Amino acid sequence: MSNASRKIIHVDMDAFYASVEQRDDPSLRGKPVVVAWRGARSVVCAASYEARKFGVRSAMPAVRAERLCPQAIFVPPDFVRYKAVSRQVRGIFARYTELIEPLSLDEAYLDVTATKTGLPSATATAEAIRAAIREETQLTASAGVAPNKFLAKIASDWNKPDGLFVVRPHQVTSFLAPLPVNRLPGVGKVMEAKLTALGIATVGELRALQAEELEQRFGRWGRRLHELSFGLDDHPVQPNQLTMQVSSEDTFEHDLTLDELEPHIRRLAEKTWAAHERERQRGRIARTIVLKLKTSDFHTLTRSLTPSMRPRSAIELADLACALRERVEQVAMSRYRLVGVGLSSFVDQDGFMAQSDLFEGLA
Repeated sequence: MSNASRKIIHVDMDAFYASVEQRDDPSLRGKPVVVAWRGARSVVCAASYEARKFGVRSAMPAVRAERLCPQAIFVPPDFVRYKAVSRQVRGIFARYTELIEPLSLDEAYLDVTATKTGLPSATATAEAIRAAIREETQLTASAGVAPNKFLAKIASDWNKPDGLFVVRPHQVTSFLAPLPVNRLPGVGKVMEAKLTALGIATVGELRALQAEELEQRFGRWGRRLHELSFGLDDHPVQPNQLTMQVSSEDTFEHDLTLDELEPHIRRLAEKTWAAHERERQRGRIARTIVLKLKTSDFHTLTRSLTPSMRPRSAIELADLACALRERVEQVAMSRYRLVGVGLSSFVDQDGFMAQSDLFEGLA
């Protein structure tokens, strides 16, 4: 399907966790609400729009949020409730299309090129979805409508909160031209700095460079940048995406040394193994063990291993994850504030077993 013939909606719930809290507790309405546990180790899960006026943002350390907004009301997160509302919202999506790609509890892509309802346009469909969410959940959602996913995601942020913005096919290049390059997917601080060094600040300025020049400077990613600058993106909405990794992690109240992590690694390995078993029941198994560490100064380290024989129990997973600590360079006085254990590189179980049998037969 060509880029211009798709009709994509990106729906993003407004300040989702905080809005659920304000909906369920009328005393919180109109007040700066921060969804987070208090404490030096906590981070902000969500902030109401009243709190955002003070600069409070998601993923910010809770202590910083408290400094920015001393009058903020801190509410501990209740993910059971948030997941229940998320399921309710996805049920609304399903009335309009089967092509739904959830990104998180509070946002999703919908392909409404062909809908179940026969509404005359993607814009009408987005309006109907937003109205249903408001009526049935007493919450608001913003939406962007565009010919592809990345444009729809940019558009959904255009008229927040409780807004709708539409980018029609003939408007794509003019819509993108004045935007800063960091609005393009994949352009983070490092790439933005490289482009700034070339005198490129906007998408329009990026578009002026030839694809060959960008590819010469940045490899295949350079050609991809050129395509994005013209609004070209053929990635389809992908419902029912397969799990890429299962993991569990924990942040400590006090920083720990590498040697002190073992009981925590073993506890997290049990959780990760339980999640893996659910995937195994679906016919998929993981081949790679991942150990994640975050230092006291917030540097993240990962070490991984793909053994010839996959772990057969939570104990074996824990043994392998603990052994991965040997691949971490021991620096004097190093301390760690977080540890995680993951399993990745999922493959089809039947195919993996058949391949294992083949190699055993050749041994």
